[in-house]
Amino acid sequence: MHPCVALASGGLQPAECRRLSMELDCFAAKVRACRICIENPVGKPLPHEPRPVLRPSSSARILIASQAPGTKVHLSGMPFTDASGDRLRNWLGVTSDEFYDIEKFAIVPMGFCFPGQDAKGGDLPPRRECAPAWRAPLMALMPAVDLVLTIGIYAQSWHMGAARRASLTETVMDWRAIWGNSIGPKVLPLPHPSWRNSGWLKQNPWFEMDLLPFLRSEIRYRIG
Repeated sequence: MHPCVALASGGLQPAECRRLSMELDCFAAKVRACRICIENPVGKPLPHEPRPVLRPSSSARILIASQAPGTKVHLSGMPFTDASGDRLRNWLGVTSDEFYDIEKFAIVPMGFCFPGQDAKGGDLPPRRECAPAWRAPLMALMPAVDLVLTIGIYAQSWHMGAARRASLTETVMDWRAIWGNSIGPKVLPLPHPSWRNSGWLKQNPWFEMDLLPFLRSEIRYRIG
């Protein structure tokens, strides 16, 4: 069933779905033109030209709440066109075509632009301007979302609030309770699929043995 059909059966009519989709497209265009981190930054301005990367959807049931674009994504303009994306698609059990189907997945990171790198070559945290300016309105324009995959502590802090534990490991380990206690869309916490977390995956084999089969089942249930 197309998500708009499901929404209509719950009280949102097809005309309202079309209006919502157009409103989201207009709002996303404003986000993609954003220059807050250059013109009114919190702290130091972004060290390069902004290039917001996001794929919101008014019909997708699954939201990937990620962290921020990396260098390859900054160049491509498409989220997860890198090794992290390959690993994430493997975690989800989906093909690239499924992953980039806007009716199946919305991809809205906490920071829309590549934030730059620290002295050790690691990516900096998401820019602090993005979420306060844009996230709540974007979420309001994506009413079909009933599963939020929170990747990393920044997404978990915003989407989970007090349900987030003291560390990322504790949060992900408590995924069953977080799932069961979710109010509104179901939430699943995930680590970042970066190669930098390969050691974490080896130290926490329960992630692949327990959480991933459940995650894949929930994904397949929603995308068919």
